[in-house]
Amino acid sequence: MIVVGGEALVDLVPGESKVDNGLTSLLPRLGGGPYNVALAAGRLGVPAAFFSRISSDRFGRALRERLTESAVDISMVQSGPEPTTLAVVALDERGSASYTFYTDGTADRLVADPGPLPEDVTTLSLGTLGMVLEPGATTYETMLRREAARGVLTALDPNIRAALIQDPDAYRARFRSWLPDVRLLKLSDDDAVWLAGGSDPATAAKGWLDAGVDAVVLTQGADGIAVHTAAAEVFVPSAPAQLVDTIGAGDTVQGALLAWLYQRNVRTITQLDAADWRAALGYAAKAAAITVSRSGAEPPKAEEMV
Repeated sequence: MIVVGGEALVDLVPGESKVDNGLTSLLPRLGGGPYNVALAAGRLGVPAAFFSRISSDRFGRALRERLTESAVDISMVQSGPEPTTLAVVALDERGSASYTFYTDGTADRLVADPGPLPEDVTTLSLGTLGMVLEPGATTYETMLRREAARGVLTALDPNIRAALIQDPDAYRARFRSWLPDVRLLKLSDDDAVWLAGGSDPATAAKGWLDAGVDAVVLTQGADGIAVHTAAAEVFVPSAPAQLVDTIGAGDTVQGALLAWLYQRNVRTITQLDAADWRAALGYAAKAAAITVSRSGAEPPKAEEMV
C-alpha cells in the first residue's frame, strides 16, 4: 500500500462571475498537495491511504467523502474540531496558480504520530505544508526517518510555499537533513532553484543525489519532466493538453509515478534503467495533461489513461 501524508485543505478558486468592486467570486475546491497525490494514486487503481488530521467541519466531511469516492483508504485519518486550512488561489494569464494560505489553528497541522506504519505499506509520500507547519512537520519528519530505516520506498515533494517559510535558511538546512532518508525526490524547477539558493536545477539535482537520494524528478511546466539518477538522465516532453489551469499538475505527476512503481512492484528505484524511466515519466506526463485540462485538481481515473 501507498501511504500519503500531509495537509488536506480547501482551495478557493476564481470563478467567472464578478462581485463587489470587480472582485472575482471564489469557488471552493478540495485540495492540498499530499491530498491530491493520494487522490491521483487511488484513482489510478493502486491501494492508497491518506494520513492526516482533518477537521470535523463541513469542509472536512467533504474532504473525507472525496477520498472515499476516489478509492483512498481513510482509516488512518485523524479528526479534530479545528477549522480546515484555506488557500485562496490567484491565476495568471497562463493559468499558473499562486496561493495565499490561512493556516492558524487549523486541524491538519496538529496531526499526531501514528507509530510504525502497517507491514503492508511499501511506499510513504510526504510534502508541501505538512513538512513546514509545526507541530505536524516534526511528526512527518519522524515518520520519514522511521519508515526509511525499515526499507519503505520514501518519496518527498517539498512543493515550496515560500510565504509560509519564516526562516528560509533553516528550512533549506532541514530539507538537506532529510535527503539521506529520501529515495524519490520530486519537485518543480522553480522549487529546485529556491531550495538550492539559486543554483541551476540540474546542478542541484546532482548535489541531492550525492546526499543520498536515489532519483530526482524535475517538473518543467509545459516543457516536460526530467529525472536524474546516478546511472541516467531522462527527459520526456509534456503530453498535449487543453490548458484550463495548473492546479494539482505536479501532485498528479507524483501520484502517477508512485502508482506506476507500485503496479510494477518496484521497491528499489535504483533498479530502473533509462527505458523504465522514460515509460514512468511518460505515464506521469499523460496523467498531468488530463489534470490541467480541468478546473482545480481533478486527477484522472485509470480508464482515462488507456
